[in-house]
Amino acid sequence: MPEKRMIIVPAELARQLDENRGEMSQAEFIGFLLNHQLGENNKTSEKTSQEYATVEELRSFEHDIKKLMKSFLDFFVTYGLELGKPSFSQELEELTNKLQGLEKEPDEGNENKRATIKWK
Repeated sequence: MPEKRMIIVPAELARQLDENRGEMSQAEFIGFLLNHQLGENNKTSEKTSQEYATVEELRSFEHDIKKLMKSFLDFFVTYGLELGKPSFSQELEELTNKLQGLEKEPDEGNENKRATIKWK
């Protein structure tokens, strides 16, 4: 039979242990916490330093994201300028030429022309 000892802890800590231990006994829960905490610190001391990003890495990441966003913006602006619609002034000139062409047509022979409406 293992030797048993008594640990005196504040009442608040004992209450927290009882609330969080679930189906485990107090001794099992304390042993689990100790094994987990101590085992993790010994085995993964190098791992924990790599789990979190440093301030320099975050700044580098932010800088790289800004560069990426700028390159996307440059691409889409260039794409829009090269493949976009022709300018409004060109459309206006085409419309003006069509209207001028209509004005120059003689009014003779318009009596034979009829307008028809198609109903759907």
